[in-house]
Amino acid sequence: MNTPQEDYALNLDLMSADDVSASLPPAVLGTVTGTDIVVFRVPDDASDTAACSARYGIDLEDCANTIVVRYKKDGGEQYAAIVTLGSKRLDVNGAAKRHLGAQRISFASREIATELSGMEYGGITAFGVPDSWSVIVEASVMERERIVMGAGIREAKLLLSPQRLLALPNVSVAALAT
Repeated sequence: MNTPQEDYALNLDLMSADDVSASLPPAVLGTVTGTDIVVFRVPDDASDTAACSARYGIDLEDCANTIVVRYKKDGGEQYAAIVTLGSKRLDVNGAAKRHLGAQRISFASREIATELSGMEYGGITAFGVPDSWSVIVEASVMERERIVMGAGIREAKLLLSPQRLLALPNVSVAALAT
């Protein structure tokens, strides 16, 4: 009997270990090694969440996005990666701001998010963000059996158990979506 990851993976263009090593950003590569994460190719036109869901028959409830926010706290600027389901609406100015203890919060600009993460816009993942960042996993993500999320580049995705996110530095789980 196949695991849920194996069932989904049957219809995907899986990347070899050599391709993964050659393609993923170094910071991401260092955190996704092992047999519990499947890495698969996606064409650029299927990289966005809704397009990936439609192209590969992946339930939108199983698609997770990583959002980069910047916030002011104790007089300094900080960054966080928030992992949320593509089907949910993130409450940044309420729940996320309260969870981070932020005085002000906003989405990081595209340029800052890519520069600081070392990843491509549209492929940013919580795996490999700077250790100084907080990583918040929206509670509904943890209710899923498996999730698909960015791999640091637009041309690849990760398929994994959301439990794997709990091994990330500075990670917390909180209800942040409506």
